[in-house]
Amino acid sequence: MLPYPEIDPVAFALGPVKVHWYGLTYLAGLAFAWWLAARRSGQAWSPLKRNQVDDLIFYAALGVVLGGRLGYSLFYGGDRLLEDPAWILRVWQGGMSFHGGFLGVIFAMYLFARRHRIGFGPLLDFVAPLVPVGLALGRLGNFIGQELWGRPSDVPWAMVFPRDPLQLARHPSQLYQFALEGVLLFLVLLWFSARPRPTWAVAGVFSLGYGCLRFAVEFFREPDQHIGFEALGWVTRGQLLCLPMIALGLYLIFIAYRGAGTAASRGAGKNK
Repeated sequence: MLPYPEIDPVAFALGPVKVHWYGLTYLAGLAFAWWLAARRSGQAWSPLKRNQVDDLIFYAALGVVLGGRLGYSLFYGGDRLLEDPAWILRVWQGGMSFHGGFLGVIFAMYLFARRHRIGFGPLLDFVAPLVPVGLALGRLGNFIGQELWGRPSDVPWAMVFPRDPLQLARHPSQLYQFALEGVLLFLVLLWFSARPRPTWAVAGVFSLGYGCLRFAVEFFREPDQHIGFEALGWVTRGQLLCLPMIALGLYLIFIAYRGAGTAASRGAGKNK
């Protein structure tokens, strides 16, 4: 068993205001996305111009925060939301959902594409590789904050999280998600998008890749205590939410390579 490297979840305090590492990971993820988007916007195939990147990150940030909070409220806190609708506004009490943020970003990108008259498919292909590093940093924030830990285990790298009331050795599933949904998915997308692909293909690989990797990690992650298993004695809420992502990814890849994506991601969707 490995000792848990206790790190104060509060990075620093400014008087009564406490700044948590989890919030800083969100900012770091957006900063990395801005840097990579600015770098890739200079390529001939980019559907964006450099002066549109700041606006893109603003839209994405709104989609992540609003979609993530609304998604958590609907997917994981439905009963609480019905009892206390104002709870959705109390973001300092925690609660963000990747799947909600995913939908929020898609909607935000749709609005961005319409405003800037950019093809929606090429835009999603451009945005997909920007996301995984933010996911990786967010999982590090979960690990530091001792939340979303894994199921009990006797593997040599299991950890006892000090905030765990049962004090059981558990999988550090946050680090599994950091490595798979973050680092591995980023490398796959960076490699896949390094050459021309049909429109929708890169977005499809992201949706399929995340859905499959998250579905697998859920076998090591402790189900939400107030939900438990949803079906068959082993299916979690997170796995159910991944199924539409897997289906969407397969569909996008299918239409991309069938020819429904009529233009290659690179060189398509230029500003009109």
